[in-house]
Amino acid sequence: MCGRYNIIDDPFTQELMQHLGIEAHLPTRYNIAPTEQVPVIFRLNDCYQLTEMRWWLVPSWADGPSTKYAMFNARAETVATSRAFRGPFKHQRAIIPASSFIEWQKRDGQKIPYDIRPVDAAIAFAGLWDHWQQGETEVYSCALITTEAVPQIRHIHSRMPVMLDEAGIDLWLDPNQKGSDLLPLLQPALPSELLLTPVDNAINNARHKEVAERVGEPELIKP
Repeated sequence: MCGRYNIIDDPFTQELMQHLGIEAHLPTRYNIAPTEQVPVIFRLNDCYQLTEMRWWLVPSWADGPSTKYAMFNARAETVATSRAFRGPFKHQRAIIPASSFIEWQKRDGQKIPYDIRPVDAAIAFAGLWDHWQQGETEVYSCALITTEAVPQIRHIHSRMPVMLDEAGIDLWLDPNQKGSDLLPLLQPALPSELLLTPVDNAINNARHKEVAERVGEPELIKP
C-alpha cells in the first residue's frame, strides 16, 4: 500500500513539470495523507492538466464521499475488473507527482517508517481519477495504483506504488491507449535507483507536516 507521501519544490519536480509542458511549481508538502487535496495531472484535449483532487476516490456512481472502504489505493491486479476502478482505468488515467513516499516495516512489534525516494528524479505515481456530482456539489478525486513490491524493498513492505518513467508517463496518459495494453506498466519495477531511509516515527501522525528526521543510514537499491 501507500498511505503517505511528500512533495518538494525542487529541480526534480520542476523537470517533471517541464516534461509535461506544465508551467507551474508544486508547493512543498510533507506527510500527505489520504482524503487530503493533492495535485493530479491528466490529459484533456491533447494538453496535460494539473488540478487538485481528493486523495480517496469517489466513484461517479457512488451515493457520495465516504471513507467506509479504502479507496485511496487501487490494486494493479484488479484495477481492470474492479467496479470502482475499471472505468477510470479505461478513460481517466492520471499521474500523481511526488518526491518520496513512506512505507512502514514491521519489526519486533513496532512499525518503523521509511522514506523512499529516487536518487535524482521526481516520482510519477500511476493514478486514476473520477468526478462525482450531486446537484451543485461535485468532487474530483483520485487513487494511486499499487503493485507487488520488487524484491529489493520487500523486507520493508510487500507492496509499493507503481512509479512510471518518462516513456511510461506518456503511454499512461495517452487516451488512445487501451487500458488492457497498459497492464505491463503496472508490473513490479523500479524506474531508477532509490534511497530507503529510516525516519522518526513522528511521521506516523498525519498531522505532523514537517520534514521527517532521519534516524538511520540510507540504503541504496538499484533496479
